[in-house]
Amino acid sequence: MDGHSDARPHTSLLLSLAAFVIVVAGMREAQALLVPFLLAGFIAIVAAPAMFHLCRRGLPAPLALVLVILGIFSAGMLLGVLVGGSLDDFSARLPEYQAKLKSQTTQLLQWLQGLGLPLPEQALGNLLDPARAMAMAAQGLSSLGSLLTNTFLILLTVVFILLEASSFPGKLRLILSDFDRSIVHFDRFTDNIKRYMAIKSATSLLTGAAIALWLWAVGLDYPLLWGVLAFLLNYVPNIGSIIAAVPAVLLALIQLGSGGALWCAAGFLLVNNLVGNVIEPRFMGRGLGLSSLVVFLSLVFWGWVLG
Repeated sequence: MDGHSDARPHTSLLLSLAAFVIVVAGMREAQALLVPFLLAGFIAIVAAPAMFHLCRRGLPAPLALVLVILGIFSAGMLLGVLVGGSLDDFSARLPEYQAKLKSQTTQLLQWLQGLGLPLPEQALGNLLDPARAMAMAAQGLSSLGSLLTNTFLILLTVVFILLEASSFPGKLRLILSDFDRSIVHFDRFTDNIKRYMAIKSATSLLTGAAIALWLWAVGLDYPLLWGVLAFLLNYVPNIGSIIAAVPAVLLALIQLGSGGALWCAAGFLLVNNLVGNVIEPRFMGRGLGLSSLVVFLSLVFWGWVLG
């Protein structure tokens, strides 16, 4: 009897792991369907505070929804017009940039070897290949552009999510027996989420605009492109701003030399410290307390699952 009892936890663990693997494999196969819906959910969460604010001002919910959807559509169109040409041009010139970075990396390794450091050039060159970072940035932005071609599906999903958001408390009332206590906790949770996303969106927009202006003043190519990348990755806690800086600084190293790269890096450091450590905590209060390692591993895992 005891043997059967001891075996049950192990069997349950194995079944849970098998179910997890099956779910992850299914998500990888369905990524083309899942990603637009996840993006729609994210857009709805970001847009919900604006819609509820308009409703509190006395606008009917349908009119508030129409205004929010028009705002989302206009922002997407403006983003496509401003960034589309830069992205196409950058993607076309990417092989040239990669070749220059590869050459500079090889020269650096040869210089270090000349100082007597025993560095295996081929292995270290493959490990520290900065051209991969630029290729990953271009691929990510191109994937986002391809994803936005499903505009109608994404906007339609956003509409239904926002419509459901306004009627969700009524549905909870029908489901839950202890509605009053549950709705208090639910309202507190949703208010915190809406407040966090509203502040994060504002600070991300400020970060992207400041980065774009700084890089334009320095003279780096495609400042709007890097500003948009900084805006998007600022939603990733702790490490998003670091990831956004890498391709821009590498391009500055090619185009402007080491001095220009230092100026670009200084701009990212200044803007992210000012926004992340001064402005954002002033409005948001205490941080989320997330581990940078956990955030990074989650980013790698979900990037692999969802492409």
